[in-house]
Amino acid sequence: MTNARIFRRIDAATASQLLARDNVLVLDSRDHDSFGQARIASARRLSSDNLDATLLGTPKTTPVLLYCYHGNASQIYGQMFADFGFAEVYSLDGGFEAWQQLHLKTAPPVLSPQLAHWLQQHGYPCNNLESVAEHGMTPLMRASKSGDTAIVFELIQAGASPHTQNGDGNHALWLACVGANPDTLDVLIRAGSALDHQNDNGATCLMYAASTGKHAVVEKLLAAGADPQLKTLDDFSALDMAATIECLRLLRRVEKELLQAAG
Repeated sequence: MTNARIFRRIDAATASQLLARDNVLVLDSRDHDSFGQARIASARRLSSDNLDATLLGTPKTTPVLLYCYHGNASQIYGQMFADFGFAEVYSLDGGFEAWQQLHLKTAPPVLSPQLAHWLQQHGYPCNNLESVAEHGMTPLMRASKSGDTAIVFELIQAGASPHTQNGDGNHALWLACVGANPDTLDVLIRAGSALDHQNDNGATCLMYAASTGKHAVVEKLLAAGADPQLKTLDDFSALDMAATIECLRLLRRVEKELLQAAG
């Protein structure tokens, strides 16, 4: 009794390592249009029209990597090639979708000339959007503080994280509150920057805005859902820290609404 020939299932990272070899035959079993739109660089399209010719015309010692959309059809083809006597047959788990996801994550961000110039101007490398300067300031933090909304937007689109914290435990939204540009605040809030993040002292963006009398920022944060009832490590709330009548009124109104809703 002979052992059944088998193929190997590999993930996208292992497939990338495999393709470092020169002689790997890469076969894409997706439809014609999908193949035309995007594919692994060295791939040939495999279909029922050329399957027999490929099996018969390829040396059995040639390593073969097969992929499809999600990694299902490639396993069927993988078994065919293994049964036909090919010594090295691989099926890409997750298919081309997994391949794209891996390479989108590892590819360097594509930056506009304006953003590249801005990064260089402020001493940041173009290949690391999470690099830090003095006081732990990332590019996104600096742009947020200066209220440069276009740069903030492009940094986020290029992959900069709105959650990164500086040496004081503050993130980009806090720095945007310092700059008080409403458009910059909107971009960061839409990007998911945490409204109620508490820094090393337990202070939130809302507390900072209230304590500095930035009533327009207080109003925007409250409208976005910031919690006025959180407290610092010293047990102070945003209401306790309100520096102006306008901030006080805004916070009292929201607290009243919360109490009514709870009752």
